[in-house]
Amino acid sequence: MTSWQMVRIVAGFFILLSLALGIPSSPIFVNQWWLGFTAFVGINLLQSGFTKWCLMENIMRKLGFTAGT
Repeated sequence: MTSWQMVRIVAGFFILLSLALGIPSSPIFVNQWWLGFTAFVGINLLQSGFTKWCLMENIMRKLGFTAGT
């Protein structure tokens, strides 16, 4: 598995988890401020699309995942 694939998996997990923690009708609701984390992940994905730089991808490479194409 490549680093860019892991970035998308982690981002998807973070988004789904933060939505579950931030939506009042969720069975694991904690606080609506968790929706801010959802926005943070989305903004990071958007900026990485324009700049072609992502901190999470650098972290994944340091953990041993290959760069990929």
